[in-house]
Amino acid sequence: MAANGQRDGQRGGEGLHCLVTGASGYIGGRLVPELLEAGHRVRCLVRTPAKLRDQPWAADAESVRGDVTDPRSVAEAMRDVDVAYYLVHALGSGPGFEDTDRRAAHVFAQQAHAAGVRRIVYLGGLTPRGIPERTLSPHLRSRAEVGRIFLDSPVPATVLRAAVVIGSGSASFEMLRYLTERLPVMVTPSWVHTRTQPIAVRDVLRYLVGSATMPDQVNRAFDVGGPDVLTYREMMSRYATVGGLRRRIIVPVPVLTPGLSSYWVGLVTPVPSSIARPLTESLRHEVVRQEHDIARYVPDPPGHPLPFDEALALALRRVREAQVATRWSSASVPGAPSDPLPTDPDWAGGSLYQDDRQRPVDASPEALWKVVESIGGDNGWYSFPLAWAVRGWLDRFVGGVGLRRGRRDAQRLRVGDSLDFWRVEEIEPLRLLRLRAEMRLPGLAWLEMYVETDRNGRTRYRQRALFHPRGLLGHAYWWSVSPFHAVVFGGMARNISQAAEKGLAARRGDQRSRRIRRSRSRRSVEH
Repeated sequence: MAANGQRDGQRGGEGLHCLVTGASGYIGGRLVPELLEAGHRVRCLVRTPAKLRDQPWAADAESVRGDVTDPRSVAEAMRDVDVAYYLVHALGSGPGFEDTDRRAAHVFAQQAHAAGVRRIVYLGGLTPRGIPERTLSPHLRSRAEVGRIFLDSPVPATVLRAAVVIGSGSASFEMLRYLTERLPVMVTPSWVHTRTQPIAVRDVLRYLVGSATMPDQVNRAFDVGGPDVLTYREMMSRYATVGGLRRRIIVPVPVLTPGLSSYWVGLVTPVPSSIARPLTESLRHEVVRQEHDIARYVPDPPGHPLPFDEALALALRRVREAQVATRWSSASVPGAPSDPLPTDPDWAGGSLYQDDRQRPVDASPEALWKVVESIGGDNGWYSFPLAWAVRGWLDRFVGGVGLRRGRRDAQRLRVGDSLDFWRVEEIEPLRLLRLRAEMRLPGLAWLEMYVETDRNGRTRYRQRALFHPRGLLGHAYWWSVSPFHAVVFGGMARNISQAAEKGLAARRGDQRSRRIRRSRSRRSVEH
């Protein structure tokens, strides 16, 4: 039955035309190459297509600009589409996110029907059975409502409902990872005793891809989960075993509310409290798969769904080998600025403060660029570490992302990557790295790093910090921190330049040592 349905879903044996929303996010960024591998054509609807420019699959997929709340751009994106994937949520965007999710889902369903789309595929949250929807956490309640909107629309829909997704870079995995690795003794909320059914990200992707070719008459929700039903406490204990850590001591404390525990998670892990809160609120409810009907249409190969321990081991291997394709922070922070870029000499945004520094560098442009591109994360910011740490803590204290997001890759960056409390907005290899601030600020901020060559052919490092204040508070903020710029930004320019020079000197030393060894080797052979 499933095989016939899948054949019916194809047009003359050719791949389908798929629209993917949320392609700059964690799941969407991994789904696109899977769909391409399956022989489908892919169009991505994103607010900023440039964010997808450096993806390995960018040349094979079409990107269009738009927003799921804008009917006109959604209608344009839906043209000639067979299957539309809805992978966006207003998670962590503050009050009103349920209204935003509801409005966007209605727009998406209406435009899909108008365009003749054959199927909508939505990844939502696994909800507990027998509990009134009004008592669910706002996060789960909104996801359930979005799924219902799609199922009630004229377009056949596949609604996949998953609980904790385990994969390198997922918010759930990173929360579990950092809590377990950093705290050998944990005082935890009572939700650590709640049962849940985690699922490996590769199984989620397999079900998403397979849903594209479901028979047209299928219009329903499916529970998806791995073979293990575990409490969060058991997941942390098993993570410690798989990760080679000592046994963790876990002491539940009932007085830690979801709100308080989200701040606790925000302090210990890279996941900010704005995102940790809906995740921890969802853990109050037992979410266990009630059926596995998805296997009728997307059969499970041997060994799948993956057991929890195997999913953990695969995720850890990806992290240790720096092979993390996407992270929870791949999507932009809700409320982050998206205003026009600063330009020289004038900017349409009005007042623009600048801190501009330049230094000659006794190193090649390649050596300097290597330092620039490796900035942030565990590599640091090359100036006054305490000042950066304090700024990161202050940002987390007011609900921002702080410095703990780190980097996706220790050496390479691409447009759209999160970098501590910055976002990579532009990269021109060997020339420019532009970062847009995503920390909480009374204005908009950028940090630009240039690799240049002067008229004499000498390498020069140029660094610009730009700030567009918002109101009187913004102006006051700039003048209050400007006395520290000489230490922070001046030290940063100096240390980046020196790091490039030391790196070049070290490489020259290595080359000289190799030449000496080869010379000695030749002399010994001659004698």
